[in-house]
Amino acid sequence: MAKYNDAKCRMCRREGTKLFLKGDRCYTDKCAYDRRPYAPGQHGRARKKVSDYAVQLREKQKVRRVYGVLERQFRGYFHKADMAKGVTGANLLAILERRLDNVIYRLGFANSRQQARQLVRHGIFTLNGRKANIPSMQVRIGDIIEVPEASRKIPVIAEAQEVIARRGCPSWLEVDGPSFKGTVKALPQREDIQFPINEHLIVELYSK
Repeated sequence: MAKYNDAKCRMCRREGTKLFLKGDRCYTDKCAYDRRPYAPGQHGRARKKVSDYAVQLREKQKVRRVYGVLERQFRGYFHKADMAKGVTGANLLAILERRLDNVIYRLGFANSRQQARQLVRHGIFTLNGRKANIPSMQVRIGDIIEVPEASRKIPVIAEAQEVIARRGCPSWLEVDGPSFKGTVKALPQREDIQFPINEHLIVELYSK
């Protein structure tokens, strides 16, 4: 599988907004985007004419990078959202939000989605009492994500209560910090996603 190995802050600078790929570091004065809020590279500060296609492409790339999804998988999510009932753009965001790695990040058991993905691959979490090691698994209403007793002493997991208290938890999820347990109460709705995303541009891009 392809993997991006360059500095993650370059992605934020390229998209012209914070993607919060490094978790809490993005809230500090160490954030590279705050220090250099322009595109990376020799011509990063140059003014360029931006076409409608470029705007749509950048929006798609931004969402891909926020959730850590490759192009082929993202396109598959779009087709699935397009086939489902309702608004395609909202369906797409709901599918991305329901990924197991994103849910773990939202619950506060990881500092970033990438960290959550790594923890899932190492089999740290259980889903409904069974080990889950596939980050792209789609959660459903009533699912219970839990950290087994043996893994609760891992430093990253041990800091979960502080992260939960600081970041908060979306209304469609419920977290029990002392028990290291989270529950999916409902499916995510468009209004639950506060990150600035214009999903209509993505729909227009793939509809050409």
